[in-house]
Amino acid sequence: MVDEERNRFSARAARYARVGANVGGVAARIAGARLMGLDRDGNNAAALASALGGLKGPLMKVAQLMATIPDVLPPEYAAELQKLQSDAPPMGWAFVRRRMMAELGRDWERKFASFEHAPSAAASLGQVHKAVTLEGARVACKLQYPDMQAAVEADLSQLDVLFSIHRRMDGAIDTREIAREIGERVREELDYRREAKHAALYAHILKDEPKVRVPGTHADLSTGRLLTMDWLDGEKILGFTEHPLAERNALAEAMFAAWWQPFSRFGVIHGDPHLGNYTVFSVEERPAGINLLDYGCIRIFPPAFVAGVVDLYRGLMAGDDARVVHAYETWGFKGLKRELIDVLNIWARFIYGPLMDDRVRTIADGVSPAAYGRKEAFTVHTALKQLGPVTVPREFVFMDRAAIGLGGVFLHLKAELNFHRLFEDAIADFSAEGVAARQAEAMQVAGLQ
Repeated sequence: MVDEERNRFSARAARYARVGANVGGVAARIAGARLMGLDRDGNNAAALASALGGLKGPLMKVAQLMATIPDVLPPEYAAELQKLQSDAPPMGWAFVRRRMMAELGRDWERKFASFEHAPSAAASLGQVHKAVTLEGARVACKLQYPDMQAAVEADLSQLDVLFSIHRRMDGAIDTREIAREIGERVREELDYRREAKHAALYAHILKDEPKVRVPGTHADLSTGRLLTMDWLDGEKILGFTEHPLAERNALAEAMFAAWWQPFSRFGVIHGDPHLGNYTVFSVEERPAGINLLDYGCIRIFPPAFVAGVVDLYRGLMAGDDARVVHAYETWGFKGLKRELIDVLNIWARFIYGPLMDDRVRTIADGVSPAAYGRKEAFTVHTALKQLGPVTVPREFVFMDRAAIGLGGVFLHLKAELNFHRLFEDAIADFSAEGVAARQAEAMQVAGLQ
């Protein structure tokens, strides 16, 4: 069957024109201000956020993503882009019916016992409807907006415009590898069949972890642009920030298990730290763990990259410079002179700090959440401006982003844990060979090979 929607030229051209006018206009304004010696980054950043805010689709998602990766954009731009909301206006019911008909056929409604007209969630690439199958199972139907394939290609072609803004103003980071990595991950998010396999991968990885629930998928009610998964009852994680410390700590431990267990044992991470991707389930009216809801942004790493993460930790703990340098080389950093190693170590010690500290503590450890990491980021940025541009290896992008996102969850929960002991338990029997074997088996089970 011909896929009439896949990267349709007319849709792509229209999207390109609209995005190019919005982003290009702001870029021209910024360039003009710079040429005239005017420095109004705050106003220009607000204009860029406004230009992107009306665009439902991948560019908004990319903008949000860029805002979470340290030093990709100037702080003023990152702050404005973080304000962009994924809750774009949803498709109306007439539109939804046509979309469902295109995916499951004219008799699609007969395949459900019920299907709620109003979406339970609307995001940048699609929206979710609650339904009940003919067998009585409650499910979440994730339906992609029309022409997203074309929108992705048009939007990603404008990504260089956003990055070029940064390169003109501040060349500390060479963003080319970052752009390639973002492009691949966003394209993957459009493939709901792959997302179903990602969910199966996580179901296998976390099958013995009671604190984390993974929804099953319904292949007979899913396509490349419709994903039907089990509905998992839960409450927003931010609703638990004032609960007793023991409950908040238990949720933080569940988040730690959901993130570090897949990575340290299987070389897989959930790369989207958005708080909407997690909910809290309760047992006997008490919070007992987390539901992991979205599997679009999953990153599968070579086992050698995971070994580099462990080597860097061990090297920093022991003061072993050779092991630290080996870790950076494993990740793909080039031109590792002493000055660059010292700068990279500033950020590494910040990221690894809670894991290296063998005591019960909060993530920020007395630093206000608003200021957490700001001093380190400024120091690193200032040094890289003198040494740069530094090319960030593409695998590092989502690793860093997800780690910061996880830390953000711990900050919100105000958790007090011995993160060092949790991490040591996670890597107790670590070997790259073990990761490779487990990863190969899990990917075969999930149908990813």
